[in-house]
Amino acid sequence: MNIAEKDFVFKEFGVSGREERIKKRIEEFASPLVDEIMYDVTGSLICVKRGKRQNRKTLMLTAHMDTIGFIITYIDEKGFLRFSEVGFHPRAWLLGKTVVFENGLTGVIGIERKEHEKTLPVEKMFIDIGAGGREAAKKQVRVGDVAAVYSPYRVNGRVLSGGWLDDRVGCFVLLEVMQNIDKFANDLFFVFSAQEEVGLRGATTATYTIQPDMGLVVDVTVSSDLPEGEPDGSCALGKGVGIKIMDRSVIVPKRFSDFLCTLAKKHEIPYQKDVLREGSTDAHAIQLSRGGVLTGGVSIPVRYLHSAGELCSIDDVLACVRLVHCFCAEELML
Repeated sequence: MNIAEKDFVFKEFGVSGREERIKKRIEEFASPLVDEIMYDVTGSLICVKRGKRQNRKTLMLTAHMDTIGFIITYIDEKGFLRFSEVGFHPRAWLLGKTVVFENGLTGVIGIERKEHEKTLPVEKMFIDIGAGGREAAKKQVRVGDVAAVYSPYRVNGRVLSGGWLDDRVGCFVLLEVMQNIDKFANDLFFVFSAQEEVGLRGATTATYTIQPDMGLVVDVTVSSDLPEGEPDGSCALGKGVGIKIMDRSVIVPKRFSDFLCTLAKKHEIPYQKDVLREGSTDAHAIQLSRGGVLTGGVSIPVRYLHSAGELCSIDDVLACVRLVHCFCAEELML
């Protein structure tokens, strides 16, 4: 697994609805590896590898390329930028964080008065870019511009951390499989979906475009292994790839999750069952498309989700790559 070769997935800007830069980089990497490149109107990128047999199935493999962020709603007379959230942000992790705009401009998130720090209302927060007033700020930022919490990715031993692992680590998995798989019978549609964080929108439209026989979503899940933490799910860091059983928006058909578990055992891939109390993935959108699509998911456990310091195990990422590769290589008699 060569992280440096594909580290653009952890570095390139791509807030929901503004995924053009990350999409361009993924397309540049994927183009020599696939038979066809497709797009959909919401901004998703679809990379197709055609199978060799006659009665082949259409498999849709999805990871979302958008990240959570902020959109500027107002610039006050002192030059501070008021914002709204794009996707869900845990408020406790916002204050003092550096944000980056699409043009490279950076700022810091502040709050109006100390007494607001107990409830942390986002309405009282602002982004400080050091402008001397409204007119000076408007020369650098406009209402409608978007930003994201900035945190460069880091590798520390067998741990990967950074601000945009959700779900750029899933995009990394798809690119790794796309690059290395050589024997597969079915048509593989690698979908890098847009606008997942604001309502699973890209996966919804891409599924209608592709009309797959089966879907597999690669995303992150909560690592419920922190000290004195109330468990939000069943997965823990370093215990293997998570095989989705259920989250708030989907219950995976038992025959699909059992198939993935059997596949993991067959190839001696460490795995754990992913049962999540909150959250959703593109699996919800795919499963409910048209008359319904047989859909499952695999997950990479991540600590501190939607923060500037998301953290996952490289060994779990490797296990996820291996399982997705094996899934694509199977005849899939489900």
